[in-house]
Amino acid sequence: METAACLDPIADLRRRIAALDAPARVGGVVAFGVEAIDHRLADKGLAVGGLHEVAAAAPSLAEDAATTLFLAGIAARAAPLAPVLWALTRFDLYAPGLEQAGLSPDRLVFAQARDERELLAVMEDALRHGGLSAVVGETRRVDMTASRRLQLAAADGKTPALLLRRRKKLGACPLGEPSAATTRWRIGCASSAPLGIAGVGRSRWFVELVRQRNGNPFSLVVEGCDAQGRLGLPAPSADRAVGAGDQARAA
Repeated sequence: METAACLDPIADLRRRIAALDAPARVGGVVAFGVEAIDHRLADKGLAVGGLHEVAAAAPSLAEDAATTLFLAGIAARAAPLAPVLWALTRFDLYAPGLEQAGLSPDRLVFAQARDERELLAVMEDALRHGGLSAVVGETRRVDMTASRRLQLAAADGKTPALLLRRRKKLGACPLGEPSAATTRWRIGCASSAPLGIAGVGRSRWFVELVRQRNGNPFSLVVEGCDAQGRLGLPAPSADRAVGAGDQARAA
């Protein structure tokens, strides 16, 4: 016999949204493989059935590139044999750069939407499909209702939703807006270590976890993704968080 909640779709939706606040692990996690990050995360990685938002620390091409590659590395590690859907409204990705971050062209499926409303609908459908390793989307506008729908779709399909939040205005960080995301990250560029050859060196990023459900924020400097999408820690600071000097440079 069906309950009243099952008969009323609105009540059932409210129940499912309320359940998002409970500490749950849906389908495991995508670990970074870096203890300094994973042990600070409430789920010891990024929840597979969750929405994760990422934004650039500053409105510049360098920060945008670092943010894109950070997402590419996560998607590459999520399920190495499954395809990744990348949804956007303007195609401006650089395939060789994504491949250097572990996301090869033969795993990528692109969806170019007419507008951001259509983009969010594409992401929802793709997340519920359940056959993708990750769904990545780039948007400037997503309200609380839309973020909750993405969170529900990620949980239903046991697929991580990775949302690149682009800035609507030069001085406003999109992570200041309300969201149902499980984690929210801010990525910036940090100074690379010299290798003796001018212009050559593994990139370094300032990674800040602005918010996570059931956990605390933190920040540190990491080395950019390698060919398998893995981050690293600079050797001199492998066991410590980022210092005030690096925070100032990232800001």
